[in-house]
Amino acid sequence: MTGDKIAYVYPDGRTTIYGKFIDGELIEGKLATMSVEEGKPYFELIPGSSLYHFDKSTPSCISTNPLLPDPYESERVYVADSHIPSAGEGLFSKVAVGPNTVISFYNGIRITHQEVDDRDWDLNGNTLSLDDETVIDVPEPYNHTSKYCASLGHKANHSFTPNCIYDVFAHPRFGPIKCIRTKQAVERDEELTVAYGYDHNPPGKSMPEAPEWYRMELKVFQAAQEK
Repeated sequence: MTGDKIAYVYPDGRTTIYGKFIDGELIEGKLATMSVEEGKPYFELIPGSSLYHFDKSTPSCISTNPLLPDPYESERVYVADSHIPSAGEGLFSKVAVGPNTVISFYNGIRITHQEVDDRDWDLNGNTLSLDDETVIDVPEPYNHTSKYCASLGHKANHSFTPNCIYDVFAHPRFGPIKCIRTKQAVERDEELTVAYGYDHNPPGKSMPEAPEWYRMELKVFQAAQEK
């Protein structure tokens, strides 16, 4: 995975970042499309493509180019007013896709679980656990697409009956992050939802590890299930 003609192929098997990689790390690449002829892959660069490079976030920098959209994601999702009451903006599918399809990416600054636990819930609206050590966060002002649109997964709202799930993903630009993958077939312009999965009553804590709005929605959902 070292050379000037290496391609990272996105899950659709067609969209690629083609260019220079060293030990699997993207040094500089452009958007290209891949086709297979007689068993061999061929790559066609997209005219006017932006340059992409490895841009893993830090605790203080979400991206060196926060307004450069991901080319795969930008063909599949968009942000608009949510259909969920009082939810603000939501994430919607641009195209009809089948189940088990990677459709969006969740990048953000990288902070610790302790930092999340020690601060108020109002600051944790866009946090997502990556692993046992790291939490991905999209804080102010990057929760506004005018300030950050390199990835859009943080715009997906919660549902107790979601049509998508979070999954791990190795991204050529962002490194190890989470993605949003469909659980079922999704129609064009359908809102994409995920289960946030907050702990309802974590052991060793007197208060539930979940925000008030989540606990209220949980009660409504549980009541509906009992009917």
